[in-house]
Amino acid sequence: MEYRVFGRTGWKVSEIGYGMWGMAGWTGSEEAEVNASLDQAIELGCNFFDTAWGYGEGLSEEILNKTMKRHAGKRLYAATKIPPKNRKWPSKPEYSLQDVFPADYIVEYTEKSLKNLGVECIDLQQFHVWEDHWANQDEWKEAITKLQQQGKVKHWGISVNRWEPDNCLETLKTDLIDAVQVIYNIFDQAPEDNLLPLCREKNIAVIARVPFDEGTLTGTFTKETTFPAGDWRASYFVPENLNSSVEHADALRPLIPAGMTMPEMALRFILSNPDISTTIPGMRKIRNVNANMAASDGKGLPETLLTELKKHRWDRTPTGWSQ
Repeated sequence: MEYRVFGRTGWKVSEIGYGMWGMAGWTGSEEAEVNASLDQAIELGCNFFDTAWGYGEGLSEEILNKTMKRHAGKRLYAATKIPPKNRKWPSKPEYSLQDVFPADYIVEYTEKSLKNLGVECIDLQQFHVWEDHWANQDEWKEAITKLQQQGKVKHWGISVNRWEPDNCLETLKTDLIDAVQVIYNIFDQAPEDNLLPLCREKNIAVIARVPFDEGTLTGTFTKETTFPAGDWRASYFVPENLNSSVEHADALRPLIPAGMTMPEMALRFILSNPDISTTIPGMRKIRNVNANMAASDGKGLPETLLTELKKHRWDRTPTGWSQ
Protein backbone atom coordinates (compact mmCIF):
# COMPACT_ATOMS: atom_id res chain seq x y z
CA MET A 1 0.00 0.00 0.00
CA GLU A 2 1.22 3.47 -0.93
CA TYR A 3 0.48 6.44 1.34
CA ARG A 4 -0.08 10.12 0.59
CA VAL A 5 -0.06 13.21 2.79
CA PHE A 6 -3.64 14.27 3.48
CA GLY A 7 -3.31 17.97 2.74
CA ARG A 8 -2.40 20.28 5.60
CA THR A 9 -3.51 17.75 8.22
CA GLY A 10 -0.16 16.05 7.75
CA TRP A 11 -1.77 12.59 8.02
CA LYS A 12 -0.30 9.82 5.91
CA VAL A 13 -3.31 7.99 4.56
CA SER A 14 -3.62 4.98 2.31
CA GLU A 15 -4.13 6.16 -1.25
CA ILE A 16 -6.96 3.64 -1.46
CA GLY A 17 -9.38 4.16 1.39
CA TYR A 18 -12.62 2.40 2.21
CA GLY A 19 -15.99 3.83 1.21
CA MET A 20 -18.62 2.59 3.67
CA TRP A 21 -21.81 3.59 1.89
CA GLY A 22 -22.28 -0.07 0.97
CA MET A 23 -23.00 -0.83 4.60
CA ALA A 24 -26.52 0.51 4.05
CA GLY A 25 -28.81 1.30 1.15
CA TRP A 26 -27.42 -1.43 -1.12
CA THR A 27 -28.46 -5.06 -1.25
CA GLY A 28 -26.09 -7.88 -0.41
CA SER A 29 -24.42 -6.51 2.70
CA GLU A 30 -24.08 -9.30 5.24
CA GLU A 31 -22.49 -8.39 8.57
CA ALA A 32 -19.95 -11.22 8.71
CA GLU A 33 -18.74 -10.58 5.18
CA VAL A 34 -18.63 -6.82 5.75
CA ASN A 35 -16.48 -7.27 8.84
CA ALA A 36 -14.18 -9.72 7.09
CA SER A 37 -13.76 -7.28 4.21
CA LEU A 38 -12.93 -4.41 6.55
CA ASP A 39 -10.41 -6.56 8.42
CA GLN A 40 -8.78 -7.66 5.18
CA ALA A 41 -8.48 -4.07 3.97
CA ILE A 42 -6.69 -3.12 7.19
CA GLU A 43 -4.42 -6.14 6.88
CA LEU A 44 -3.47 -4.89 3.41
CA GLY A 45 -2.64 -1.42 4.71
CA CYS A 46 -5.86 0.59 4.37
CA ASN A 47 -6.11 3.20 7.13
CA PHE A 48 -8.74 5.69 5.87
CA PHE A 49 -12.45 4.99 6.25
CA ASP A 50 -15.25 7.20 4.99
CA THR A 51 -18.68 6.78 6.51
CA ALA A 52 -21.70 8.99 7.30
CA TRP A 53 -24.61 9.14 9.70
CA GLY A 54 -26.82 8.91 6.63
CA TYR A 55 -25.54 5.43 5.81
CA GLY A 56 -28.17 3.46 7.66
CA GLU A 57 -28.92 6.21 10.21
CA GLY A 58 -25.68 5.59 12.07
CA LEU A 59 -25.32 1.87 11.30
CA SER A 60 -22.25 2.34 9.12
CA GLU A 61 -20.63 4.49 11.84
CA GLU A 62 -21.33 1.76 14.41
CA ILE A 63 -19.73 -0.85 12.13
CA LEU A 64 -16.64 1.35 11.88
CA ASN A 65 -16.64 1.73 15.67
CA LYS A 66 -16.44 -2.06 16.09
CA THR A 67 -13.79 -2.27 13.38
CA MET A 68 -11.57 0.29 15.09
CA LYS A 69 -11.95 -1.55 18.39
CA ARG A 70 -10.86 -4.81 16.74
CA HIS A 71 -7.74 -3.00 15.51
CA ALA A 72 -7.10 -0.78 18.51
CA GLY A 73 -3.34 -0.91 18.02
CA LYS A 74 -3.45 0.67 14.58
CA ARG A 75 -3.98 4.32 13.64
CA LEU A 76 -7.12 4.32 11.54
CA TYR A 77 -8.59 7.59 10.28
CA ALA A 78 -12.36 7.97 10.53
CA ALA A 79 -14.19 10.42 8.28
CA THR A 80 -17.93 10.85 8.66
CA LYS A 81 -20.63 13.30 7.54
CA ILE A 82 -23.51 15.34 8.90
CA PRO A 83 -26.71 14.60 6.95
CA PRO A 84 -28.72 17.53 5.60
CA LYS A 85 -31.46 18.47 8.05
CA ASN A 86 -34.05 18.46 5.28
CA ARG A 87 -32.83 15.01 4.18
CA LYS A 88 -32.47 16.15 0.58
CA TRP A 89 -29.66 14.70 -1.53
CA PRO A 90 -28.28 16.51 -3.41
CA SER A 91 -28.76 20.03 -2.11
CA LYS A 92 -30.30 22.67 -4.38
CA PRO A 93 -29.41 26.35 -4.78
CA GLU A 94 -32.70 27.52 -3.30
CA TYR A 95 -32.06 25.78 0.04
CA SER A 96 -31.05 28.01 2.91
CA LEU A 97 -28.35 27.15 5.41
CA GLN A 98 -31.01 27.23 8.13
CA ASP A 99 -32.91 24.49 6.29
CA VAL A 100 -29.87 22.25 5.91
CA PHE A 101 -27.13 22.97 8.48
CA PRO A 102 -28.25 25.30 11.30
CA ALA A 103 -25.67 25.63 14.08
CA ASP A 104 -27.48 23.60 16.73
CA TYR A 105 -28.03 20.81 14.22
CA ILE A 106 -24.32 20.71 13.32
CA VAL A 107 -23.57 20.22 17.01
CA GLU A 108 -26.35 17.66 17.50
CA TYR A 109 -25.21 15.38 14.69
CA THR A 110 -21.56 15.71 15.56
CA GLU A 111 -22.49 14.43 19.03
CA LYS A 112 -24.45 11.55 17.45
CA SER A 113 -21.46 10.60 15.32
CA LEU A 114 -19.09 10.79 18.27
CA LYS A 115 -21.30 8.29 20.10
CA ASN A 116 -21.74 5.98 17.10
CA LEU A 117 -18.02 5.96 16.35
CA GLY A 118 -17.09 5.53 20.00
CA VAL A 119 -14.48 8.28 19.90
CA GLU A 120 -13.87 11.51 21.80
CA CYS A 121 -12.79 13.38 18.68
CA ILE A 122 -13.75 12.85 15.03
CA ASP A 123 -10.78 12.93 12.65
CA LEU A 124 -12.74 14.43 9.75
CA GLN A 125 -16.32 15.66 10.00
CA GLN A 126 -17.85 16.59 6.65
CA PHE A 127 -20.96 18.33 5.41
CA HIS A 128 -22.79 15.71 3.36
CA VAL A 129 -24.08 18.27 0.82
CA TRP A 130 -23.13 21.85 0.13
CA GLU A 131 -24.07 25.12 -1.55
CA ASP A 132 -21.33 27.66 -2.14
CA HIS A 133 -23.63 30.61 -1.47
CA TRP A 134 -23.40 29.60 2.21
CA ALA A 135 -19.67 30.39 2.15
CA ASN A 136 -19.81 33.73 3.94
CA GLN A 137 -22.55 32.95 6.45
CA ASP A 138 -21.21 33.04 10.00
CA GLU A 139 -23.45 30.43 11.62
CA TRP A 140 -21.71 27.33 10.28
CA LYS A 141 -18.28 28.89 10.74
CA GLU A 142 -18.90 29.61 14.41
CA ALA A 143 -20.33 26.13 15.01
CA ILE A 144 -17.41 24.24 13.46
CA THR A 145 -14.82 26.48 15.11
CA LYS A 146 -16.39 25.86 18.51
CA LEU A 147 -16.46 22.09 17.98
CA GLN A 148 -12.78 22.17 17.06
CA GLN A 149 -11.93 24.27 20.10
CA GLN A 150 -13.81 21.78 22.28
CA GLY A 151 -11.67 18.97 20.87
CA LYS A 152 -14.62 17.14 19.30
CA VAL A 153 -13.53 17.48 15.65
CA LYS A 154 -9.95 17.63 14.36
CA HIS A 155 -10.69 18.75 10.80
CA TRP A 156 -13.66 19.75 8.65
CA GLY A 157 -14.53 18.79 5.11
CA ILE A 158 -17.16 19.20 2.43
CA SER A 159 -18.68 16.47 0.28
CA VAL A 160 -19.55 18.25 -2.95
CA ASN A 161 -22.85 17.57 -4.70
CA ARG A 162 -22.77 15.19 -7.66
CA TRP A 163 -21.47 16.79 -10.87
CA GLU A 164 -21.00 20.19 -9.18
CA PRO A 165 -17.26 20.33 -8.40
CA ASP A 166 -17.18 24.12 -8.49
CA ASN A 167 -19.98 24.46 -5.92
CA CYS A 168 -17.53 24.90 -3.04
CA LEU A 169 -14.71 27.12 -4.34
CA GLU A 170 -15.60 30.23 -2.33
CA THR A 171 -16.07 28.12 0.78
CA LEU A 172 -12.59 26.64 0.42
CA LYS A 173 -11.20 30.17 0.30
CA THR A 174 -12.39 30.71 3.89
CA ASP A 175 -9.51 28.45 4.99
CA LEU A 176 -11.84 26.64 7.42
CA ILE A 177 -12.11 23.51 5.28
CA ASP A 178 -9.24 21.01 5.25
CA ALA A 179 -10.65 18.39 2.87
CA VAL A 180 -13.05 18.19 -0.03
CA GLN A 181 -14.74 15.04 -1.28
CA VAL A 182 -15.70 15.03 -4.93
CA ILE A 183 -16.72 12.61 -7.65
CA TYR A 184 -13.63 12.05 -9.79
CA ASN A 185 -13.09 9.18 -12.23
CA ILE A 186 -12.44 8.47 -15.91
CA PHE A 187 -15.79 10.01 -16.85
CA ASP A 188 -15.96 12.76 -14.22
CA GLN A 189 -12.83 14.80 -14.92
CA ALA A 190 -14.36 18.26 -14.35
CA PRO A 191 -12.67 18.70 -10.92
CA GLU A 192 -9.41 19.15 -12.84
CA ASP A 193 -10.64 22.48 -14.23
CA ASN A 194 -10.92 24.59 -11.06
CA LEU A 195 -11.26 22.50 -7.90
CA LEU A 196 -8.02 20.55 -7.95
CA PRO A 197 -5.83 23.59 -8.74
CA LEU A 198 -7.38 25.50 -5.82
CA CYS A 199 -6.88 22.55 -3.47
CA ARG A 200 -3.27 22.29 -4.60
CA GLU A 201 -2.75 25.99 -3.92
CA LYS A 202 -4.28 25.81 -0.44
CA ASN A 203 -2.99 22.34 0.45
CA ILE A 204 -6.52 21.00 0.91
CA ALA A 205 -6.87 17.22 0.85
CA VAL A 206 -8.96 15.70 -1.94
CA ILE A 207 -11.00 12.53 -1.49
CA ALA A 208 -12.04 11.04 -4.85
CA ARG A 209 -15.33 9.27 -4.43
CA VAL A 210 -17.35 7.10 -6.86
CA PRO A 211 -14.21 5.77 -8.62
CA PHE A 212 -16.29 3.23 -10.53
CA ASP A 213 -19.14 5.61 -11.47
CA GLU A 214 -21.55 3.74 -9.18
CA GLY A 215 -20.54 0.46 -10.84
CA THR A 216 -20.46 1.44 -14.50
CA LEU A 217 -16.66 1.36 -14.57
CA THR A 218 -16.55 -2.19 -13.27
CA GLY A 219 -17.58 -3.19 -16.78
CA THR A 220 -20.20 -5.60 -15.47
CA PHE A 221 -23.39 -3.73 -16.40
CA THR A 222 -25.42 -4.30 -19.53
CA LYS A 223 -28.48 -2.46 -20.80
CA GLU A 224 -30.52 -5.31 -19.31
CA THR A 225 -29.05 -5.00 -15.80
CA THR A 226 -31.66 -4.60 -13.05
CA PHE A 227 -31.43 -4.02 -9.31
CA PRO A 228 -33.66 -5.33 -6.52
CA ALA A 229 -36.39 -3.14 -5.10
CA GLY A 230 -34.97 -1.08 -2.26
CA ASP A 231 -31.48 -0.99 -3.77
CA TRP A 232 -30.42 2.64 -4.27
CA ARG A 233 -29.12 1.88 -7.75
CA ALA A 234 -32.60 0.94 -8.95
CA SER A 235 -33.63 4.61 -8.77
CA TYR A 236 -30.30 5.91 -10.09
CA PHE A 237 -29.85 3.68 -13.11
CA VAL A 238 -33.07 4.60 -14.84
CA PRO A 239 -33.04 3.54 -18.51
CA GLU A 240 -31.84 6.97 -19.63
CA ASN A 241 -28.80 6.69 -17.38
CA LEU A 242 -28.14 2.94 -17.63
CA ASN A 243 -28.10 2.84 -21.42
CA SER A 244 -25.77 5.80 -21.75
CA SER A 245 -23.52 4.56 -18.95
CA VAL A 246 -23.11 1.13 -20.55
CA GLU A 247 -22.29 2.72 -23.91
CA HIS A 248 -19.61 4.93 -22.33
CA ALA A 249 -18.10 1.96 -20.49
CA ASP A 250 -18.11 -0.21 -23.59
CA ALA A 251 -16.18 2.49 -25.44
CA LEU A 252 -13.34 2.03 -22.94
CA ARG A 253 -12.88 -1.70 -23.50
CA PRO A 254 -10.37 -1.40 -26.36
CA LEU A 255 -8.12 0.71 -24.12
CA ILE A 256 -7.78 -1.76 -21.22
CA PRO A 257 -4.16 -2.97 -21.11
CA ALA A 258 -3.49 -6.70 -21.36
CA GLY A 259 -3.70 -8.37 -17.96
CA MET A 260 -5.67 -5.48 -16.45
CA THR A 261 -9.37 -5.21 -15.64
CA MET A 262 -11.58 -2.17 -16.17
CA PRO A 263 -11.87 -1.53 -12.40
CA GLU A 264 -8.10 -1.62 -12.05
CA MET A 265 -7.69 0.80 -14.92
CA ALA A 266 -10.30 3.06 -13.32
CA LEU A 267 -8.43 3.11 -9.99
CA ARG A 268 -5.03 3.61 -11.63
CA PHE A 269 -6.43 6.56 -13.59
CA ILE A 270 -7.31 8.28 -10.32
CA LEU A 271 -4.05 7.35 -8.60
CA SER A 272 -2.08 8.73 -11.55
CA ASN A 273 -3.19 12.20 -10.43
CA PRO A 274 -0.96 13.48 -7.58
CA ASP A 275 -3.65 15.99 -6.55
CA ILE A 276 -5.77 13.13 -5.18
CA SER A 277 -5.09 12.28 -1.53
CA THR A 278 -7.12 9.08 -1.44
CA THR A 279 -9.93 7.37 -3.30
CA ILE A 280 -12.70 5.45 -1.56
CA PRO A 281 -14.20 2.55 -3.48
CA GLY A 282 -17.05 0.76 -1.79
CA MET A 283 -16.09 -2.82 -0.96
CA ARG A 284 -18.42 -5.45 0.45
CA LYS A 285 -16.60 -8.61 -0.61
CA ILE A 286 -13.08 -9.77 0.17
CA ARG A 287 -12.29 -10.42 -3.49
CA ASN A 288 -13.02 -6.76 -4.25
CA VAL A 289 -10.86 -5.64 -1.33
CA ASN A 290 -7.95 -7.72 -2.60
CA ALA A 291 -8.32 -6.46 -6.15
CA ASN A 292 -8.70 -2.80 -5.23
CA MET A 293 -5.87 -2.73 -2.71
CA ALA A 294 -3.56 -4.36 -5.25
CA ALA A 295 -3.90 -1.29 -7.48
CA SER A 296 -1.85 0.67 -4.95
CA ASP A 297 1.70 -0.19 -5.95
CA GLY A 298 3.07 3.17 -7.01
CA LYS A 299 2.62 2.42 -10.68
CA GLY A 300 0.36 4.82 -12.54
CA LEU A 301 -0.92 4.41 -16.05
CA PRO A 302 1.31 5.19 -19.05
CA GLU A 303 1.03 8.76 -20.32
CA THR A 304 -0.19 7.51 -23.68
CA LEU A 305 -3.11 5.71 -22.04
CA LEU A 306 -3.91 8.66 -19.79
CA THR A 307 -4.05 10.85 -22.87
CA GLU A 308 -6.56 8.49 -24.47
CA LEU A 309 -8.64 8.26 -21.30
CA LYS A 310 -8.83 12.06 -21.13
CA LYS A 311 -10.90 11.88 -24.31
CA HIS A 312 -13.57 9.92 -22.45
CA ARG A 313 -14.47 12.80 -20.16
CA TRP A 314 -18.26 12.85 -19.79
CA ASP A 315 -19.65 16.11 -18.45
CA ARG A 316 -23.07 15.72 -16.86
CA THR A 317 -25.39 18.01 -14.95
CA PRO A 318 -27.64 17.12 -11.99
CA THR A 319 -31.04 15.67 -12.86
CA GLY A 320 -34.02 14.34 -10.97
CA TRP A 321 -32.41 10.91 -10.70
CA SER A 322 -28.79 11.92 -10.11
CA GLN A 323 -29.23 12.15 -6.31
